[in-house]
Amino acid sequence: MSAERPSLPPVRLNSEAELARDALAAPLFVRAVRLARWAGPDTRVGAGGELVEAQLPAAAEHLGLPADDDGAAYASEAWRLAVDTGLLDVTDPEEEDAEGTVSAGENLVLLTGGSPQDVLSIWLDGLDAVHADATAPVLDDFTDLVGEDGSIDFDALDWDPEAEAEFLDGVLGNLYLLTLADNGAGEGPVPLPALAASMIVPDDMGEPTDDILEQVSEAMMRLDDQFRLLEPIGIVEYRPVDEALMVEEGEAPVDAVGGDEDDVTRYGMVKLTPLGLYGVRARMLEAGVDAPAVGDLAGKGADALLDGIAHYPESAARAEVKLWLAGYADGAVSAAAELLAAARGTDEGGPLRRLHCQQALALAGPEAEPAVRAVLGDRELGGLARVWLAERGAADVPAPPEDMIFWLAIDTIAAHLDADGELDELQGLIEGLSAQHSGFFDEVWRVDHPATADVLEAMGRLHSDKKAAKDARKAAFKARSRAGG
Repeated sequence: MSAERPSLPPVRLNSEAELARDALAAPLFVRAVRLARWAGPDTRVGAGGELVEAQLPAAAEHLGLPADDDGAAYASEAWRLAVDTGLLDVTDPEEEDAEGTVSAGENLVLLTGGSPQDVLSIWLDGLDAVHADATAPVLDDFTDLVGEDGSIDFDALDWDPEAEAEFLDGVLGNLYLLTLADNGAGEGPVPLPALAASMIVPDDMGEPTDDILEQVSEAMMRLDDQFRLLEPIGIVEYRPVDEALMVEEGEAPVDAVGGDEDDVTRYGMVKLTPLGLYGVRARMLEAGVDAPAVGDLAGKGADALLDGIAHYPESAARAEVKLWLAGYADGAVSAAAELLAAARGTDEGGPLRRLHCQQALALAGPEAEPAVRAVLGDRELGGLARVWLAERGAADVPAPPEDMIFWLAIDTIAAHLDADGELDELQGLIEGLSAQHSGFFDEVWRVDHPATADVLEAMGRLHSDKKAAKDARKAAFKARSRAGG
């Protein structure tokens, strides 16, 4: 069976050391760390762990923030993050209406004395906390929710926390996918209307209805608030919606979805940072999403490598192989021998494994030659071994027997069919291989390869020469009859 395709393309992440430095430089994280180091025995907190209001001005001043409501809000936000990430430990008050105390948390020392993984683990806790804040209900007037007896009517919020979190994670997932689109070519900022529409507009809808456009506008404004909260933790670069475009308070014009391209940046632009790619991927992995990263296969066996890169884009596959080879301790000959052994097999995924084995051997260097020569007599590997040697101008390469030539042709085409490459390239490969041997279709149907009939049928569909295509279809029929199918 061919390798299962991952649900997302592989991401190239920065090193953990680079990502940890980015985490420590995120503005909200910087403020949280500074407050954690500022707090002392005299610092007082409320029953919920929040910094008491009387101390907010001093906290804001320590952070270099203005002594106004905005400064106090930023200081309070940073304090909450310090508590949520274990940079501070809060001791609850012993009596009701009393104040608690605070001390340095054990995670604070890890920021300077721990590993990059320690820093990233703490930062991920911070991302979770900010994500929770971003999906919290928007309270225009909290007093409307408080009953006469002081109880809070949560049902009146009309708020589904799971649905809110799922929506934001879906948006971040789409942004992640757009960032990886076209093998990394989609790394520019994404217009907020397009991102909102990707979650609202059905794929099969032509012109969006007024109702759909209204939903997109509402989603845009919610996302505008959420990205403003997420940017300080370092996962996105965000250009907010131009407030001059607001039609009414809290609304955006419905023509934002299909507005003038010159004005699209005024409707908000968002881009995942390298740290954001790491953070969103971590959340997806935790949710059970298959989100591979280049380097995941380093240190694993050659079988895991060849299966893992089966449907990677070419550049990502090359990068993965280079990392795998660089980490192989026993040298090029042993690495090549393990790759060749893993490439064997008559299962459906065998052809693609052998194609990637050949590409991996190209990166192994001339030192791999002894291992390659050792398989010259192998029916499954002898053909690719001869190709590898010939490409390097090696001497004393024995001519392949005819049945090996045909077997290699079928195997190569089967691999490219499974790889879903460009149609023009596949057509050129088919026509080139069939032209190398006179009477190709008179002989090739006899090849004892599990993909022979399927390959010949594909050649019959794709060959541009009508006579050759007809010969391929006849050969496919003979192959099926020979195989009893």
